[in-house]
Parts: sequence; C-alpha cells; structure tokens
Amino acid sequence: MNDEYRNTEKKRKPNRTVHYEDGRFYFTKETERAFYFVLTIIMLVSGILYKTGIL
Repeated sequence: MNDEYRNTEKKRKPNRTVHYEDGRFYFTKETERAFYFVLTIIMLVSGILYKTGIL
C-alpha cells in the first residue's frame, strides 16, 4: 500500500503558481485570488486618496 502512494506522488506535476503554455498564462486558483485581492486593495486606496484630494 505504501508503494502505491509513492508511485502516485512521483507522477504528479510540480505545483507551480504560474504556467505558460501555447501563448497563454495559467494560474492556480490561489494565485489568481491573491492577485485580484491586491488589485482590489490598490483600487480602494487610490479611491480614498482621490476622494480626500491627495491625488
């Protein structure tokens, strides 16, 4: 039973956050969520700065 587990571990592809294939970028779900979270925070801060007149 332990040998079966080891064989499946070797067959798995390395877990990369960004993968480029056929002219496209592929992201993991966690990477995509983190990316859009950062963009949301940037938009929030820029909106606050614009409303206060700093920008």
